[in-house]
Amino acid sequence: MDLSHQSNQQLSADPLGGERVQTQTRSLTRILLLCGAIAGPLFLLTVLIQDYTVPGFDPRLQPLSLLSLGEWGWVQMGNFVLAGVLNLLYAGGLWRRLHPGPSGTWGPLLIGAYGLGLIAVGVFRTDPANGFPPGVIAPTGPSWHGAIHALGGLFIFLVLAAALAVFVRYFLARKERWWAFYCLASAVLILLSFFGGISNPVLMARTLRLGTLIGWMAASVIAIKLLCTPDTTQQTRDH
Repeated sequence: MDLSHQSNQQLSADPLGGERVQTQTRSLTRILLLCGAIAGPLFLLTVLIQDYTVPGFDPRLQPLSLLSLGEWGWVQMGNFVLAGVLNLLYAGGLWRRLHPGPSGTWGPLLIGAYGLGLIAVGVFRTDPANGFPPGVIAPTGPSWHGAIHALGGLFIFLVLAAALAVFVRYFLARKERWWAFYCLASAVLILLSFFGGISNPVLMARTLRLGTLIGWMAASVIAIKLLCTPDTTQQTRDH
């Protein structure tokens, strides 16, 4: 028996079947986008709580990556990994929502790369620095895992800035110029925050935190924007 013919007969017998499938598809896409919406705020809230609860940590002097060290380091390691997983799921939602339209390929791929980078910096911890953890002498040179962490941090900032630049095209195609400007400005500020303080360890702790706030929230704000916008691309594909 022709299975495709049988399937068509079943759909004809159940005219609401196609609509149910479409509803389930949209629901899954929204769940994946919701992962992106909560990823940034959840990460930043977890960091903020640690700022005021981890003994000896001073957010004014020490980069947030140092929270991965010490007795409570597993919290920040998990925070990085969880944020990475949520952004990987978010990338899947972006692909389902935007592909093959403007930014529908590179946007999801770059957000997915951003998620992988977060997982990497969570797994490979940075080295002690700037007096943290207390009583631990900073090494004279980077360890292998510290080097991977540093490269992972650079990778994260670069791919996130690139993703936001890609979304400029998406919003321009929709004639939403303020959103395009927001994405472009966020991308520029992310890069400035990373490279602007790279020569001064204390300044870098503050600029990286600013870049993290801007970048992580921008990625989540885009997810919220898509959740609040009707999915016209899905309707177009269905017809």
